[in-house]
Amino acid sequence: MTGAHTPASAAATITGNRGLRIEEPLIFEQGDPAKSGVDLPRPDDRPDRLGGLARQGPIGLPGLSEPEVVRHYTRLSQKNYAIDSGFYPLGSCTMKHNPRLNERMARLPGFADLHPFQPVSTVQGALAVMEALSAWLLGLTGMEAVALSPAAGAHGELCGMQAIRAALDARGDEHRRVVLVPDSAHGTNPATAAQCGFKVRGIPGDDRGRVDLAAFKAALDDSVAAVMITNPNTCGLFETDILALSRAAHEAGAFVYMDGANYNAIVGRVRIADLGADAMHINVHKTFSTPHGGGGPGAGPTVLSAALAPFAPLPHVVRDGEGWRLIEHVEGDMRPFGRMKGFHGQFGVFVRGLAYIMSMGKDGLRAASGDAVLNANYLLARLGASLTPSFEGPCMHEALFDDRFLKGTGVSTLDFAKALIDEGFHPMTMYFPLVVHGAMLMEPTETESKASLDVFCDTVLALAEKARAGETALFTEAPRHTPRRRLDETRAARHPVLRWEPPAPAPVHAPAPAPRRVAAQS
Repeated sequence: MTGAHTPASAAATITGNRGLRIEEPLIFEQGDPAKSGVDLPRPDDRPDRLGGLARQGPIGLPGLSEPEVVRHYTRLSQKNYAIDSGFYPLGSCTMKHNPRLNERMARLPGFADLHPFQPVSTVQGALAVMEALSAWLLGLTGMEAVALSPAAGAHGELCGMQAIRAALDARGDEHRRVVLVPDSAHGTNPATAAQCGFKVRGIPGDDRGRVDLAAFKAALDDSVAAVMITNPNTCGLFETDILALSRAAHEAGAFVYMDGANYNAIVGRVRIADLGADAMHINVHKTFSTPHGGGGPGAGPTVLSAALAPFAPLPHVVRDGEGWRLIEHVEGDMRPFGRMKGFHGQFGVFVRGLAYIMSMGKDGLRAASGDAVLNANYLLARLGASLTPSFEGPCMHEALFDDRFLKGTGVSTLDFAKALIDEGFHPMTMYFPLVVHGAMLMEPTETESKASLDVFCDTVLALAEKARAGETALFTEAPRHTPRRRLDETRAARHPVLRWEPPAPAPVHAPAPAPRRVAAQS
């Protein structure tokens, strides 16, 4: 963290520290080769069995004592914002509370100590967990089959679209290579379609923030393989024409992929199969409460309709007599397109997700989705008069605003978000979805109380008033109270420093020659 700009107010202390906010260099800069947390005897001389691959120089790890290491990483953790620290209104991310019961279940030795190469007879409990989770997902969605192996949401999208491609090829429709992606769909959908070899054709939205039904129908022809639709969409709105969209797609010979990123808004309230979907991934780590972000963990099981079920990837968990087994090879009428990964899915996430589902029950899941929608509409109602909602009417699980309320203030969406950091809040999602200029997408989830939402709303309303009052510097100079001030984000994105390099040693200069003494001439 060295090299970044330190708040000017931090200079008031001798050390640069501000109370418990400690300034310190990177752990590599603290290290000393002469220090070590362990003291191992030098091994006896033995034959070299490394085949000439023995290390030729220092390994490059910092030498520190154990207290120094513990203190360093504890301080770093205190600089991180997390759902356990405060309100996390990131839109489209569903940053809900993660019950500690889930963590206790995942840490049980019988689950935590498993190895994927164990004999099936020794992992019957794990297979039972996977089968039980599958049954819940199929029951909630009304679908025919589920693939548990996808590692996260985008991986689940890939699974569903691969199944669609395999089904098209099986029926002789290799010419169908166009995928329709509405402007209101999740941002990964076009990339997934392209990754599967499809050509992407965009579909505009209407003035209600939903898919333009007429434009969608006009785009359907015999080259269309599928439509990838997100419902509720990235504007936080339910696609009210979903049945007409699905019917039109099927009549044209195309499949319907429904992105499950926003499933938390409707789980327990509508069966996905009844909406006409042929495939949908489920973000277990979002909808069913598992810590996520920063690259993992995650799980993206993909549910499939009867038309796509034969093409589901291996493996499958099935009940076999009194126990369970994994189907690793083709049996019966299976026509799997392949495998999604080497093993059988993110098992720790399965345990957490199933623990959440079983503790909530069907009625609890239904109540949770209703509370998520209620909380989002509470934000919309309280903030709507001062901020500018992007679309009329009630929303689903997230409220979408744009930057029109900041017009003429000299304050941007980014500035507004940085000011929220000074107030102790993680900012909402900014500039997404792309169809809205200066977007501010807020998702409170069901786990926030009215009191916490009121504090957030009061803060947002007060900041909006300050922006309109001309207090521009409050925003453009924010954040002031964080360990680091605002960085050059464009430069950081284009020229990231991903690896610490030790400073180059100072050049050693030869001593200057002593001046010669010359005898004075007479």
